[in-house]
Amino acid sequence: MNIITNDNEKIIRATDAVKDVIDPEIGLNVVDLGLIYQIDFDEDKRKVYCTMTLTTQFCPMGQSISDGVTNALEHTFPEFKIEVNVVFNPPWNSQKISEEGREFLNQ
Repeated sequence: MNIITNDNEKIIRATDAVKDVIDPEIGLNVVDLGLIYQIDFDEDKRKVYCTMTLTTQFCPMGQSISDGVTNALEHTFPEFKIEVNVVFNPPWNSQKISEEGREFLNQ
């Protein structure tokens, strides 16, 4: 995941916030699953841009997951407008799962 800001506290807060969002079919949070590609803070416009993906384009829980990311960031950064963009390029694959995620999934 790539987080762009000059404020390390925001990096920690954003990562912790979206780690609370769980993919309900897999049971793993979206960070360790590798679904969050980038989080950008635009301090001047007071916006947080999050680029993420889903395990497949046809994920039945896709809207719920992206809404969860939006809600987690809105709750953590109420002074910012949140924009979540779901992309499929590059496509997700199991190599994006973190070491912690692999341990959780017993891989």
